[in-house]
Amino acid sequence: MELAFEQDIKDSFRVSHFTQNERITPIPERLAYHRILFVAEGSGVIEIDDARFELRKKSLFLLSKGQLLRFPERTVLTGYELSFGDCFWEKAPDSASNCKAVLFNNAAENQQLIVNEVAFAELSFLFQTMHHEFEKKDYVNKIDALAAYLKIMMIKIANINAEAGAGFDNYEKQLYRSFIELVSRKYREIHEVAEYAQALNIPARRLSDICRRCAGKGAKEIINGQIVAEAKRSLQFSSQPVKEIAYYLHFSTPEQFSHFFKKNAQMSPQDYRTRFVNFGR
Repeated sequence: MELAFEQDIKDSFRVSHFTQNERITPIPERLAYHRILFVAEGSGVIEIDDARFELRKKSLFLLSKGQLLRFPERTVLTGYELSFGDCFWEKAPDSASNCKAVLFNNAAENQQLIVNEVAFAELSFLFQTMHHEFEKKDYVNKIDALAAYLKIMMIKIANINAEAGAGFDNYEKQLYRSFIELVSRKYREIHEVAEYAQALNIPARRLSDICRRCAGKGAKEIINGQIVAEAKRSLQFSSQPVKEIAYYLHFSTPEQFSHFFKKNAQMSPQDYRTRFVNFGR
């Protein structure tokens, strides 16, 4: 099967506006940048890796670099598309780093977000303003201004993501958000629910119950998802031996890592690397 690769973007940042834009891409595209697709109106289907989504108006799609994107049939979009690289994100203030980690370190968990009326109006204004700034002639601090806009955008989307769950109180919501942010920083070193629960000063059982109410999955599943996402990125974008990746992710032995990966990804690390790194070459 053929595979297209995303082309380089100037300054690792781009924001585009489109109205009734028609897309059909039979060949999957491997993303080299993180991407936010803001759909005001839309019809058709979008495929991200192995998942298939019906386009819905007033929705967001969050895609991480390395994911495969395809429009398998005629799709019509009105909205904005924002792409940015890690090197561009480094220009954004540190205070927004957790938001980026929560949203994009394991984007499959936040692939599609439905936006309410209030948030849609706010995001529409932000995208319009950012696009207007992007289209201006270059000036001395233009990149810094765009990075600041991206920081605001990421904080807004992180809030939408945090509020997407229903049926749990504000205290539980805050604990869940704190857990997700902690996992995004510590998943390499800490693999066990009990250690996260201790850091949050709550029992492990309660942490798992909160995660199930807020996200529909247990704390262990969330931790494992973060580790698997990082392992996949390492297998795709580096030539590190599996043994080195295992130690980088703080597994005791390569065999322990391989068993973990196969259990969670349904294939061995080497099979995954062969399938995705050599795919389309």
